[in-house]
Amino acid sequence: MSKFDPALRDEIIAAIPNLRAFAISLSGNVDRADDLVQETLLRAFANISSFRVGTNLPAWLFTILRNLFRSEYRKRRREVPDSDGAFAATLTTNPDQDTHLDFEDFRSALDKLPPDQREALVLVGASGFSYEEAADICQCAVGTIKSRVNRARRRLGELLAIDDVGDFGPDTTMRAVIIAGERV
Repeated sequence: MSKFDPALRDEIIAAIPNLRAFAISLSGNVDRADDLVQETLLRAFANISSFRVGTNLPAWLFTILRNLFRSEYRKRRREVPDSDGAFAATLTTNPDQDTHLDFEDFRSALDKLPPDQREALVLVGASGFSYEEAADICQCAVGTIKSRVNRARRRLGELLAIDDVGDFGPDTTMRAVIIAGERV
């Protein structure tokens, strides 16, 4: 590995939790998400010379991760390891806490969103990117991101039967995702 600025390395390491959260939202699988983040980091370090210092490092990393996910998705969409869903039907988890149930409801509702809306909502609402940064990551117009986030928030509210912020509980991260542009 070539030597590079330790501050850049530290900034990459600081982005790992957000990369992991984004990878989980894309893949729906923690193990798969960890593999995506690891591959993202390997590619980032291998191609660090292509990063322009002074630009948005997290956005660059998120773009690498998103492109990796999409490439692998295209490869895997022909795979059908459990075509009849018999194995998936045998998997169950009995939650012991209300917050776990709330999170599962949220996760289920999030999974029901179209991929482009879910992606925009996670980037803006959960990962803290601006609309402009999310538009760069998704390679689309800022207005498109705003529209996707708005439709995603509205649909999540419908799916979760949320009329106001008090209906969702004390989790500020999930509140931020649901509430348009407002940090609680």
